[in-house]
Amino acid sequence: MSTAHEAHRTPPRSIEELRRVTQPPEVRLRRNAEHWTAHLYLRDLSPYLTWLFLKTRITANGVTVLMILTGWLTASALLIPGIVGAFIALVLGQLQMLIDCCDGEVARWRRTSSPVGHFLDAVGHYSTETLIVLALGIRAAAYPFETPGDFAWTTLAFAIALIVVLNKALNDLVRVARASASLPKAPATSATVAPRSRLVAAARGAVRFFPFHRMFHSVELTIVTFAVALLGLVVGHPEVDRGYLIVLLPLAVLALSGHFLMILNSRRLTTA
Repeated sequence: MSTAHEAHRTPPRSIEELRRVTQPPEVRLRRNAEHWTAHLYLRDLSPYLTWLFLKTRITANGVTVLMILTGWLTASALLIPGIVGAFIALVLGQLQMLIDCCDGEVARWRRTSSPVGHFLDAVGHYSTETLIVLALGIRAAAYPFETPGDFAWTTLAFAIALIVVLNKALNDLVRVARASASLPKAPATSATVAPRSRLVAAARGAVRFFPFHRMFHSVELTIVTFAVALLGLVVGHPEVDRGYLIVLLPLAVLALSGHFLMILNSRRLTTA
């Protein structure tokens, strides 16, 4: 007799059944875990791609590896100068997020979620966003490099990439700190993340009107980069790419500093 566990290893009978099993409310409504593009349209499309994956022998971790490779291709596309590279990166950035939805759906259908999958997912996002920023530095330097001054732009990109990685690591460091203190995972509630200081709360409220900190995710980076490339058709390259990189640096520093203060001023490190 087949068990429910075994049944979920067979392909689904319909998209509706697949959606019911792989997109329960706790997935669709989880705080800060779903990207806005997933809410907007990717979760509507992902079951169709997941359906195709489930008809193959690819594992959930294998799908995550595809997500990682797509992210690396996104960054690589930006090495193509001008609007063409930016457009390809824009499309691939959306595709990466679509595949990112699918790996979890494959894991939930087959009941094969594992720490390895979570680890690979983090590697994918960390590496993609780092490589995108480095590619922006190469675009600004107008590869191939001809003068020592061109390396100033790649150095600036390395600095921004380091800040972006540190900013992403803060959330992981919260989990490490809680685990080291033998505390459970922090509840994903408004009360947990809300600042205790009125001043910090006011700053957090102001950021909601200009959520610049979100632009350092791969999807937003590719969208903004495409907009900058469009501007470059009028202003010219690489001047617009260099101005873009100069603007990114203070925004990255502000995002990192604000994130750090928000964590310390919240209950994420104190709530049991």
